[in-house]
Amino acid sequence: MRSIHKSKKLADVCYDIRGPVLEKARQMEEEGQKIIKLNIGNVGAFGFDPPDEIVRDMISNMQNAASYTDSKGLFAPRKAIMQYTQEKKISGVTIDDIYIGNGASELIVMSMNALLDNGDEVLVPTPDYPLWTAAVSLSGGKPVHYICDEQSGWLPDIDDIKKKITPHTKAIVVINPNNPTGALYPVEILQQIVEVARQHELIVFADEIYDKCLYDEETHISLASLADDVLFITFNGLSKNYRSCGYRVGWMVVSGDKRHAKDYIEGLNMLSSMRLCSNVPGQYAIQTALGGYQSINDLVAPGGRLRKQRDLAHKLLTEIPGVTCVKPKAAMYMFPKLDPKMYPIQDDKQFAYELLAQEKVLIVQGTGFNWVNPDHFRVVFLPNSDDLTNAFSRIARFLEGYRKRYGTTSSVSGKGKIISPELRIA
Repeated sequence: MRSIHKSKKLADVCYDIRGPVLEKARQMEEEGQKIIKLNIGNVGAFGFDPPDEIVRDMISNMQNAASYTDSKGLFAPRKAIMQYTQEKKISGVTIDDIYIGNGASELIVMSMNALLDNGDEVLVPTPDYPLWTAAVSLSGGKPVHYICDEQSGWLPDIDDIKKKITPHTKAIVVINPNNPTGALYPVEILQQIVEVARQHELIVFADEIYDKCLYDEETHISLASLADDVLFITFNGLSKNYRSCGYRVGWMVVSGDKRHAKDYIEGLNMLSSMRLCSNVPGQYAIQTALGGYQSINDLVAPGGRLRKQRDLAHKLLTEIPGVTCVKPKAAMYMFPKLDPKMYPIQDDKQFAYELLAQEKVLIVQGTGFNWVNPDHFRVVFLPNSDDLTNAFSRIARFLEGYRKRYGTTSSVSGKGKIISPELRIA
């Protein structure tokens, strides 16, 4: 029979957070092996429960949740989101400017589907949350990666952004607070990005899903609060701040200069209508979440669980020879660097695979976040302190073995990279 192939649109799509290394982890779990998972920010899996009042409101409204809603969502939660934008000092937002989706992820893809024609370019950070690069590619666009500079605390390189703008550039993506680095951008950087967007008439897509997950008394400034003469599309949701990943509740807010975007907004409305509406039970959680007690503040404060685990993870990581890491100011991830002289890795996916096979610790390699060099990886610091200590002890042991066997083992592949035959990715 004729083979059935996947679409060519998937050729440049990568989502290694749930890639082949995870498939190996699933196989090992089916065999009864216990894996320590540092690969994904699935907060509920690590004992971070959603606030009780959110759960109670969803349950009490379940009888009212069987019907479709307006394609953009129910009025009350959209009103709560509108009030939240006012708290963030984003001006001019009306109910009609707000779209509720099945997580911010659905809306990210929708926003790109509505905008891009073949060959259109979108500036995306590197490293990035890979859904952004994938969404641009799937929509027929070309992701152009601008550098976030590790030496400056992973801040966007404004000069690099300017150099990569062409007549085909339509938008710029800003992930702040950042996944995977945990960086939080100061107002000076945000203002420079807005100015670049203003000069080149770019749409600004602001991913702010971690805007409450802040450490060391830091504050978050919403990009869309800095101007009203640039078009902003801001994304947020309940998944991280309210530990509600599985509820799939996110939103998208259109703000700023909408005068010349009527046709684009019509496209957003069309795509929003085509999927009928987002899940209704989750919509009932929004008003309570945004208006209730903000328990995330307890988790990130001194003595809070997330704060303590961030500090522990950073300490344990940077005690390993040849491992450096910018301490995150926000979110729940670290993006450590491996000294290439001590760890001459050529294929970081294979590196992650071997770590999993030998030590039963699951990470995501840096190239999975569209970072060019195979010298970084991402970890979450969501597991409890005992599991984190165990995981980083195993990583340290693996890296010690890597250092010892570099250049001395008979099984050598490529430019000195060591791959045990039994540990190759299938």
